[in-house]
Amino acid sequence: MVPVLAPTGGAGRSTLACLLAAELAAAGETVVLDTAPRLASPWPGWITAPGGGGLAGLPPSEPASAEQVRSACAPMDGWEVLTDPREWNAPPLDLPLEPAAWYQLAAIGGWQAAVVDTPHPVTHDLLAARCAGVPGQTRGWLSLPYSVPVLCAAASAEGVQALQQAVMAMAAENLPLHRVVAVLVATGDGRLPSVVRAAATMLSARTADVLHLPYDANLRASGLRTGRVHSRTRQAAARIASAVLGAAHESWGAPLPSAPQPAVLRPPVSPVPA
Repeated sequence: MVPVLAPTGGAGRSTLACLLAAELAAAGETVVLDTAPRLASPWPGWITAPGGGGLAGLPPSEPASAEQVRSACAPMDGWEVLTDPREWNAPPLDLPLEPAAWYQLAAIGGWQAAVVDTPHPVTHDLLAARCAGVPGQTRGWLSLPYSVPVLCAAASAEGVQALQQAVMAMAAENLPLHRVVAVLVATGDGRLPSVVRAAATMLSARTADVLHLPYDANLRASGLRTGRVHSRTRQAAARIASAVLGAAHESWGAPLPSAPQPAVLRPPVSPVPA
């Protein structure tokens, strides 16, 4: 499980999730789970081929088979995405908040890697969960079996400040920073600002790795659906995927053990009449 997290919006979560899925697909069957509400997500516009019914075809109150889950996905270039591809005016879905529900979907589908595009701000979630006395979504994502979180932020003074606050909040909650991969997403060409380089050096001592995703004018101009990804962007994505797999192997060994499977739901037994 590779939840892509960020302390603020506009950090490049969806773009990074897409690039990661393309790289991880070389190591095993991969899916992107889009957990954002329909009108707040770019994924429906990125689908390149007709797919299944999406999340709307998986009623939350009924058990689903592997075939149903797989058929609900839209095919991408060597991997799949599970999103809500309906028209903009369709009624909103009541998507589950619990990370365990999304893990169950990935387990039923039988993928070897699941990249999760999450919409919630990490630092706010951790603070709100602590004040409410509940686990919270961020802790839920990090507690899933074989979870290697990718924490991204804009490569700017404000972005690294938000990233540092998120790392401090995660450390205060005793979350496993040793398998968190931090990614600084460039917002323009040129060398990273000195404050960003200094922050990256400090963060590297607390996380599994700190990497840089360069600015890609092609993606900025045309988007992921029609834009041509620059070779240096692909190379950076490959390094990030390698860091994710490296953190997983460092934590649980190589090859990875089989992940736990959710229990099978059995139909209720009707009482036998006397």
